[in-house]
Amino acid sequence: MTSANTDVDKVREYLLELDLSIDKEDHDDTFFVVSDEENGVKNLVIDCADPLVILEQLIMSGLDNISGAFCKSLLQINRTLVHGAFVLDETGSKLLFRDTLRLATLDLDELEGSISALSLALAENSNTLLEHAPAA
Repeated sequence: MTSANTDVDKVREYLLELDLSIDKEDHDDTFFVVSDEENGVKNLVIDCADPLVILEQLIMSGLDNISGAFCKSLLQINRTLVHGAFVLDETGSKLLFRDTLRLATLDLDELEGSISALSLALAENSNTLLEHAPAA
């Protein structure tokens, strides 16, 4: 078994230990999609892209006309986050939560901290995020 496979297996074990629902996994492409809807985690993509573990969750889409005030709010929120950040995708129309961790030294506490930071960021900033959400 290669080191990369061992690392992916380690991440899978951590996800199970954290009682996350593994909604999809692709061992060959080394990624997982997990959920813990009770804590605001839904379709969190965890990509084991050696040398990193990249965590990304879509927060909202349809931000085609994002305001400067909302961007400023996101930057101010990012300053308060323990792990990760709110980011825009390359098109600027999707808001994501993103964090990167080092795969080789990843431990359970670090992965849990990153996922908990996502839950906390959503809980603490839900009003600001909803205020700027595009109308459905």
